[in-house]
Amino acid sequence: MSWEWFLPIVAAAVQAGTPIFYATVGEILMERAGILNLGVEGAMLLGALAGFWTSMVTGNPWVGLAAAAAVGSLACLLHGVVTTVALANQVVSGLALTILATGLANFLGTPLIGLPAPGFDQRPLPGLSALPILGPVLFHQDVLVYASYLLPVLVSVGLRRTRFGLRLRAAGESPTACRAAGLSVLRLRLLACLFGGALIGIGGAYLSLAFTHLWTNGMTAGRGWIAVALVIFAFWRPGRAMVGAYLFGGVMAFQLRLQAAGTTVPSSLLLMLPYLLTVAVLAASSRFRGVAGAPAALGTNPEPSE
Repeated sequence: MSWEWFLPIVAAAVQAGTPIFYATVGEILMERAGILNLGVEGAMLLGALAGFWTSMVTGNPWVGLAAAAAVGSLACLLHGVVTTVALANQVVSGLALTILATGLANFLGTPLIGLPAPGFDQRPLPGLSALPILGPVLFHQDVLVYASYLLPVLVSVGLRRTRFGLRLRAAGESPTACRAAGLSVLRLRLLACLFGGALIGIGGAYLSLAFTHLWTNGMTAGRGWIAVALVIFAFWRPGRAMVGAYLFGGVMAFQLRLQAAGTTVPSSLLLMLPYLLTVAVLAASSRFRGVAGAPAALGTNPEPSE
């Protein structure tokens, strides 16, 4: 296998894994606070639509990105309110969010199919892009990919070294102890929904503003579900989530390259590869349940007074 054939696939893996990575980190933030959100797929779709439409109307992809983050935050905040205030089941609420958001995005987005919008193009970093191997893979990307390189450090430090991050983790580990310390579990979990939802919305916007520059119905194509599974694969750690996202992105890029090369393997089987990997990852992760690091109160609702 020549480098000329291999390096473009690795570079495509980074690009294809970036939206999954943003969504995974957003889900990690929410789950660290005790909120299980199965509505990632729907929130990503709404973010992709909001980002694309806003960018098309304003002509500014940065405004579109901000709109995507805001819509993602609102979608996840809705899930947070339903589960922490109304005390609804988190699994049911997340599934309902995905069904609602998918239908809404497809309904509102149908008139936008095929229309162009300004987005984020690849901008090689001077000097770094000329590095052997790493340059074409890591430093010949767009600005959102470059920003994602900083995300694991910022989130890890924020969760482990800042007062707010420690409080957020306390809300997911022991709501009772959190309340005894005079903290509001409800407020912390809603804030986690806002911040996590913003990242999920940005992950969706990446698909419409950087990955394709187009809108198509259902463009997330299950990436939100992969992000939920990837949280478990990464043991709730952003650094491992990046590795896992690039792994899934590589599988996606590889199957697309095989289709373009005219392989005799049916395309429907190739399209199954990322999801077969998802099942394999979940099966493998279940063997390490004792060291996975899942928040102790994940999926449980606080008492109304908390």
